[in-house]
Amino acid sequence: MRGVKRSEIEAAIDTAVALAADHGYALPPLASWTRDEWIERAGGLAVAIERGLGWDVTDFGRGDFPRIGLTLLTVRNGTLAEQSAGLGQTYAEKVMAVGIGQETPFHLHRRKTEDIVNRGGGDLVVELVHPDERTTPVRALVDGLPRTIAPGERLRLVPGEGVQVPRGVRHRFWAEGAPVLAGEVSSVNDDAGDNEFLVEAPRYPRIEEDEPARRLLVGEYATVLGGGSGTAR
Repeated sequence: MRGVKRSEIEAAIDTAVALAADHGYALPPLASWTRDEWIERAGGLAVAIERGLGWDVTDFGRGDFPRIGLTLLTVRNGTLAEQSAGLGQTYAEKVMAVGIGQETPFHLHRRKTEDIVNRGGGDLVVELVHPDERTTPVRALVDGLPRTIAPGERLRLVPGEGVQVPRGVRHRFWAEGAPVLAGEVSSVNDDAGDNEFLVEAPRYPRIEEDEPARRLLVGEYATVLGGGSGTAR
C-alpha cells in the first residue's frame, strides 16, 4: 500500500496555514519553522520535542490521504507525570485542518478526555460510539450542555460549537460543506501510546519522498532529532 507523498504533506500544511489565517487563528512561531530550523535549534528544544509540539500529517496507514487523513499542529502539551501529580501542564491543545469528506477514523483514548471544536469553515460531523455496545447512547457535553447521543447519530457542529469526547468512547469526524479548522482541547496527549483504532492503524505515516522536505513532522523527531514524540513521560 502506498504511503503519503512528501508533496502531499507539504501541501496539507500549506492548506492548514491558509485555513487558520482565513479564520483569524494566529499560529505560534514554531508553526513556521523549516526543517533546517528545527535541526539547528534542536539543542534548545528538548522540552518541545519530548511533548510532541509541531506538525503532524497522517493517513492512518490507509494510503488515501484525501479520504482518510488529518493535518494537526500540537500547540501545547503536558506530560503524563504532570497529569498524574495534578501539577504543571496537565492539558494539551491542537489545531486541526479537516478536508471535505476527509475522515479521521474510529478510535478511542484510554486516558485522554478531549473537546473537539469547530473553529471555522463548514460543518464538522462527529460520531460517538461506546466501544463494546453499539446500542448504548453516549452521554457527553455539547458546549457545556448535557446531551444524549444515540448510536449512529451524526452530531453536526457548526463554527463555534464543540463536543466533549469522554475517555474510552470511540469517535470519528470529517468536514462537510467546506474545510473545517478544528480545535482539540484535552488532558495530556500521548500519541505514542493512547490511540486505539477500531481498524488497526499506525499513528504516523509511511512517507514517500517525491520532493525535498521543507518541514519536520512530529513523527520524524526520533529519527531526525533523536527525540521522542507524543508526550514526555
